[in-house]
Amino acid sequence: MSHKRIPKRKAVIAVGGVAALGAAAILLPNANASQDGASTDAAAPKTLKAADASDLASQLEGLLGDAFAGSYYDGESQQLVVNVISGDNNNVIVQAKKAGATVREVENSMAELEAGAQTLKSEATIAGTAWAVDPRTNKILVTADSTVTGDKWDRLESTVQTLGSGMATIQKSKGTFKTFASGGDAIFGGGARCSLGFNVQADDGSPAFLTAGHCGVAAEQWADAEDGQPVATVDQATFPGEGDFALVKYDDPATEAPSEVNVGGGQLVPISQAADAEVGLEVFRMGSTTGLSDGQVLGLDATVNYPEGTVTGLIQTNVCAEPGDSGGSLFTQDGLAIGLTSGGSGDCTVGGETFFQPVTTALEAVGATLVGDAAGGGAGGEEAGGEEAGGGEAGAGEEVGGQEVGGQEAGGEEVGGEEAGQEVGGEEAGTGEETGTGVQDDSGLTHTN
Repeated sequence: MSHKRIPKRKAVIAVGGVAALGAAAILLPNANASQDGASTDAAAPKTLKAADASDLASQLEGLLGDAFAGSYYDGESQQLVVNVISGDNNNVIVQAKKAGATVREVENSMAELEAGAQTLKSEATIAGTAWAVDPRTNKILVTADSTVTGDKWDRLESTVQTLGSGMATIQKSKGTFKTFASGGDAIFGGGARCSLGFNVQADDGSPAFLTAGHCGVAAEQWADAEDGQPVATVDQATFPGEGDFALVKYDDPATEAPSEVNVGGGQLVPISQAADAEVGLEVFRMGSTTGLSDGQVLGLDATVNYPEGTVTGLIQTNVCAEPGDSGGSLFTQDGLAIGLTSGGSGDCTVGGETFFQPVTTALEAVGATLVGDAAGGGAGGEEAGGEEAGGGEAGAGEEVGGQEVGGQEAGGEEVGGEEAGQEVGGEEAGTGEETGTGVQDDSGLTHTN
């Protein structure tokens, strides 16, 4: 665990860093939160950092009301795209454009999409299925894993058809939805292997960390080495149900629990605060089995029907993960804590769908704060992106108002395997020294997959 590790080589990765880690993709470009040379044109879309775009999206959702139909971040142009239902009121388009967003008129309102998701919940809650609203298509994306066949598939397909044309799409996954177990540093408990997500401060001021809820229900006490003595005890855990998260308090109140992610090779990414995800956001995931991987946020408020039960409110991504990665850190180039690895299908060879617990909702639920959160409470993510988010040039301005746990056997002896990730955080993990094929950006994070 990072609270004990004193690496031989320690190089903190900041936005302007130069260290190559050799395990994940080129992250979000360092876009300036300013208008693209058109400062005199109030309707010109603004170039935004990802965190600022998320903040602007939240403000526009409140401003536009029922006309707001979702949003996503266009990483190529570094612009926020907002879906609107204009009807006879073109003023909503003017407001969104004036705030700096790219505006797109769509057919399906958020109320209609949410009603469709409720229908799926009541009629098609089948193990091996998942759904989330995809703002880029303005539809509900429904996914079924390889176990959904025969009558189950017919039931799911029939339910999707009842939603009406243009409301939902359905796709098959080659893998099987399951919870993973791991994170930045490996943790062990009750025969299970998971990972530490983010160090936090509990509401009583004691040091603690967040991990996956299915890890928290698999074992009460956790060690930082296999067969080692417990160093932390589960305080509260949620799984299945409204999330997949657990708060685990360190047994020693004097434990130093820095706000950082160990990405291998003695390299650390400092975490400044928690932030809400936005569709299109480029993210990193750290896992003690597979190391550093990258991808993009595909959907929010996802519902996943695991074999152990239904979990709601998750982030859907295309970031790969494998057994031993549950509880792990999902974060951005500039040190924003986004999520905790929950589960999905596939692996880091063929890819697949993966789901994450939002850090902001986990912090709010357990009453904890990130130690590095300048806002003092990271649960709401309102300050995402730094002091400039949502104000002046970066946001809406004055017009806006300111498990494997081993596979399906959760808690079993085979969680993540005995050998996977033993060198995480050491000289061999994620250094990229042997691949030599990475493409590096100014952040120092590279993609070699």
